[in-house]
Amino acid sequence: MGFWSKLFGNSEKKEEEIMEKLKIGIILGSTRQGRVSPQVGDWVKGIADKRGDADYEIVDIATFNLPFVGTGTGEEPKPWAEKIASLDGYIFITQEYNHSVTGALKNALDSAYAEWNNKAAGIVSYGSTGGARAAEHLRGILAELQVASVRAHPTLNLFTDFENYTTFKPADMHVDNVNTMLDQVKAWSGALKTLR
Repeated sequence: MGFWSKLFGNSEKKEEEIMEKLKIGIILGSTRQGRVSPQVGDWVKGIADKRGDADYEIVDIATFNLPFVGTGTGEEPKPWAEKIASLDGYIFITQEYNHSVTGALKNALDSAYAEWNNKAAGIVSYGSTGGARAAEHLRGILAELQVASVRAHPTLNLFTDFENYTTFKPADMHVDNVNTMLDQVKAWSGALKTLR
């Protein structure tokens, strides 16, 4: 038995699995009424779908009705854990609340564990300072979940990329940064898939 077969078992089968199109979830990090994360998520998905290099889907945590960790049965919510497990990588759409991520996003992250492991993530953030502080907090949380966050990070400003803070009208300059982030998420997601 060769080195790769010993390491990966049936190396031909493993190689086929890796060559399949990656599944990347675009996770909306807000659940409140009047949120703008669906607009940002749809914009990112529109850019991603034009590439045709992976299967991208919107994952709206609001539709999972997650109980707050510690208030339920103590088990991970099964539909949420299954969705997270089915994905090879993630793009988080996060807004900044009190210099961090929303409580709903933190709860969603805490509502699974092994399902996140050995995957990659990109972050698209928005807020008065582009959501940069929320993104930095999110990177620390992701590291603990064994999710590698990529360097490229589109930051959207509430004052210049949103009309009346509610209607998303991104500057054209952001598209290149989103594509760079998608390149990195795809590359890292493919590489990390070999560990699972």
